[in-house]
Amino acid sequence: MKVLVTGGCGFIASHVVDAYVDQGHEVVIVDNLSTGKMENKNNKANLYKVDICGERVAEVFAGEKPDIVNHHAAQISVPLSVEQPLFDAETNIKGTIRLLELSREYGVKKFLFSSTGGAIYGEAERVPTDEDYPPVPASPYAISKFACEKYIQYYHKQFGLKYTILRYSNVFGPRQIPHGEAGVVAIFAEKLLKGEHPTLNHFPDEKRGMIRDYCFVKDIARASILATESQKVGIFNIGTGKGTHTLDLYKETINALRSNGKIIPQSFDEPRRDAARAGDIRVSTLDPTRAKRDLGWEAQYDLAKGLLETIQWYAGHVA
Repeated sequence: MKVLVTGGCGFIASHVVDAYVDQGHEVVIVDNLSTGKMENKNNKANLYKVDICGERVAEVFAGEKPDIVNHHAAQISVPLSVEQPLFDAETNIKGTIRLLELSREYGVKKFLFSSTGGAIYGEAERVPTDEDYPPVPASPYAISKFACEKYIQYYHKQFGLKYTILRYSNVFGPRQIPHGEAGVVAIFAEKLLKGEHPTLNHFPDEKRGMIRDYCFVKDIARASILATESQKVGIFNIGTGKGTHTLDLYKETINALRSNGKIIPQSFDEPRRDAARAGDIRVSTLDPTRAKRDLGWEAQYDLAKGLLETIQWYAGHVA
């Protein structure tokens, strides 16, 4: 099949592209390279340097006529969405609608969408949180993702466009950039490798920081493959179901660096401290039961294994 992956030179989607190529699919990438990097591009994929919000993306659909659209391109920063909600909405909502319209026009068989389980449920009272829990998005970024989900469901009901929405937990792994939705691993790793002392953001009554469900990017990419192959239509949480405090993540990152031969000063064993940021939520872990039952997906990497592979990559890429 021919798969069009938006944002395919970015952190998560480049791994998705790799997985599609490994499965023998023909892959077309649409990426304006605003945050994506050419070094992430799979050599077997065809790249169009095009913005999903621009008119030229229609030319890509007309020329390539993809069977599957896997939509990852987005404004990915929660703090930026708070500062610039209009920009966030124009990129995430309008860009998604344009892709849905083109998918309808050119007969796309299925539309896959990367949503955010890490932000969309807000301060959920049920943890780990399942897909039936009503979203209470706590930031413009999460609101825009939720709005996109509703548009996708509308296109399914109105036009019969099949879809799979994957609500990712906090994704980490090689190629991650520090300013994305769940960029804390990248922030810690890059700062520590540069000899800088990282900062832990937290609420006043929880010194260990927020609790998040950290899922390794190769597990995330495998979810796209299974969703593409499946006939299931719906929303699926993609996460481990396990919560980790930011402080524990920090310590695990230091351990992974030291086990990789990096010298980290003992004075860095405790991070600097700062207040939680606008849009931060206290606890977010996802219940992946539905994905296991309907897609056959479950995480194969635990945090320690994923961090070790991640740190090995950063050690070779951070000056």
